[in-house]
Amino acid sequence: MSIEAVALLQDPVRKRLYDYVAAADHDVSRDEAAEAVEIKRQLAAFHLDKLTEAGLLDAVFRRPEGRTGPGSGRPAKFYRRADAEFAVTLPARDYRTVATVLAEVVEHEGFEEAIERVAATHGPSLDRRDLFDALAERGYEPYRDGEVIRLRNCPFHRLALDFPPLVCGMNLALLAGPAAEAGWTARMDPAPGRCCVSFSKINTD
Repeated sequence: MSIEAVALLQDPVRKRLYDYVAAADHDVSRDEAAEAVEIKRQLAAFHLDKLTEAGLLDAVFRRPEGRTGPGSGRPAKFYRRADAEFAVTLPARDYRTVATVLAEVVEHEGFEEAIERVAATHGPSLDRRDLFDALAERGYEPYRDGEVIRLRNCPFHRLALDFPPLVCGMNLALLAGPAAEAGWTARMDPAPGRCCVSFSKINTD
């Protein structure tokens, strides 16, 4: 099923719709999605439902903001990125099991400090790019929240759920060096729906 789901994104309209919904910080209506990618609402609804059937998006029903009680109409359909993960490897590979076993060994044997030292050497390379672009290339999906850079996606999400201190500590070690190089401070800032690290500009005053 993973191959079929990923194949849906070969359609440029579906890819644009998926990217828009995935990047949104709120549930997206059919009208909003259609306007964002400049297509008709009916066509947007068709593609959004195909993405939902494939497990790439989740659909929820609720009344639009401000509409309650009798006469408020039927609940509308909204979309959000699904929690499911899709990976395609040919031939089959199972890196998650290896990562889980190694994480369990590290926690059991107490190698966290060593992991963080090594992780610090594997952070994203700026290579004359700004921090935002480097984070985007690594799949963190950065976005600006006022003066702070936050990360909508954790590339290590499943492992972070099972081994939060270990994986979040490793993640911070990965990002602290490049952040400092770019003039930002990386810090632990966990919250539901986003990565555990955020960035604040270093005060040079």
